[in-house]
Amino acid sequence: MAGNTFGKLFRVTTAGVSHGPGYLCIIDGCPAGLELSVADLLPDLARRKPGQSKLTTQRDEQDTPEIWSGVFEGKTDGTPIGLLFRNSDQRSGDYGDIKDKYRPGHADFTFDAKYGFRDYRGGGRTSARETVCRVAAGAVAKKLLAREGIRVLGYVTQVGDVKAEIADPTAVTLEQVEATPIRCPVPEKAAAMIELIDAVRKDRDSIGGICELVAVGVPPGLGEPIFDKLKADLGKALLSLPAVLGFEYGAGFAVANMRGSENNDVYVPDERPSTEPEAPGATDLSPDCNESVWKPQHNPRIRTETNRHGGMLGGISSGEPVVCRVAIKPTSSIPRSQRTVTRTGEPTEILVKGRHDPCLLPRFVPMGEAMIALVLIDHLMRARTSRLSG
Repeated sequence: MAGNTFGKLFRVTTAGVSHGPGYLCIIDGCPAGLELSVADLLPDLARRKPGQSKLTTQRDEQDTPEIWSGVFEGKTDGTPIGLLFRNSDQRSGDYGDIKDKYRPGHADFTFDAKYGFRDYRGGGRTSARETVCRVAAGAVAKKLLAREGIRVLGYVTQVGDVKAEIADPTAVTLEQVEATPIRCPVPEKAAAMIELIDAVRKDRDSIGGICELVAVGVPPGLGEPIFDKLKADLGKALLSLPAVLGFEYGAGFAVANMRGSENNDVYVPDERPSTEPEAPGATDLSPDCNESVWKPQHNPRIRTETNRHGGMLGGISSGEPVVCRVAIKPTSSIPRSQRTVTRTGEPTEILVKGRHDPCLLPRFVPMGEAMIALVLIDHLMRARTSRLSG
């Protein structure tokens, strides 16, 4: 199986299946000198872990990693960071009676079509449990991005037909997001979303929605203008996550109803105070402790008056906030009988057992943040090769 590694310079490789012994995560390309411990990874892992509320699956995994390599005396040493997550609450017996049946909405048939073999226990390699590795790697990327004054935050804007309008994505805080189990920063809408999910769960069904992701402090000039456009890599990263069926950035599909005069973001002088971060110390990312990873070749104090372009033009960051949205489908595993076929094509019925999320949105937020962070840190590193200094 190919395709288990993400990134070019900051590379993340994952291995493992939902009902196996555990998961392995290798982070290659992290610079030496970054203070790092398990405690740095736990906050985001706790936001992703199952069993955190009635809105999520009740599988009980601690998701506390073991750091096997890459950290010495509390700091990264420049070698690959190895993380091990042990599975402890598998119930593989829940899947024995469906091993020869194809679950609607899952990758059972497509795995058989490609490999002629599949691990039917909880989805095997396709399980959302694999994202425990991505979230851990994303936490490392976030820590590096914070040194550059870049912040990544996600939140839920829609569950079913309940929508929350966010006037200024850059004003949303982590405290607002974490104030409710659905991770919607608008309290009254969050309450309605929770009520809807609870009703869907009692009806033995599931529901989807939309997650918005924002990166603030991204400097202009990141992204390669042809095949490795920043928007293309963000799209690939987010679409690689389980249950994502749609991706848009900026004004997204709304531009189909606009004219050029409506869609264009005009340039104006930037009178905001400078937000350049103070360098907290030298790493391999910054050969001089007073330098950031990336300083634009040409950066007059200008900005766009609006941000319909979502912080990216020509596949390159503009300096405005990077704003993306993803559509999350309803969880495919639902506790009600459905029509399907067996591996030999015989019609039958299937009832999926096990423990599953009635709505993936609450746990998806840190997953989306992680993938945004991984793309940004990779492009920050790549930006150093785009020109000679001086």
